[in-house]
Amino acid sequence: MTDPRADSRADSRADSRAETVRDRYRATLGTVPQGVEDRLRLARHLGRLPTEEALAALRHVVLTDNPLGSQVQQLVHFGQLLALGHPGPARIHAQGALHAGATLTDLAGVAETALITAGVPAYALGTEIIAELLADGRT
Repeated sequence: MTDPRADSRADSRADSRAETVRDRYRATLGTVPQGVEDRLRLARHLGRLPTEEALAALRHVVLTDNPLGSQVQQLVHFGQLLALGHPGPARIHAQGALHAGATLTDLAGVAETALITAGVPAYALGTEIIAELLADGRT
């Protein structure tokens, strides 16, 4: 028979660890993406929380402890994701760039660069995302 108090303490520790992961995403993006919440829920269920903790720690180092700084890092991510044609993550990093102090004009510059390096589809995706941000009242 298991001790319910031990189960409760383990759940509390897992809750705290998951919240630490969320805090890392909030620090870089200003929010916790739904995909991260989904992964955390699955990791908790399967007992694989260390994987999410390691991923969050690596992201934190790459995005915040980087010579480019967090704003430029977010802009680079946005551009790379435009070039790869990944709209969901590109939206997340566009918002992360704004959270880090970038402007819509900065995002437009990245989209224009994507036009040259990745073509009209990447540029169109970038302008679509920027137009959505503008419509949402982001300036």
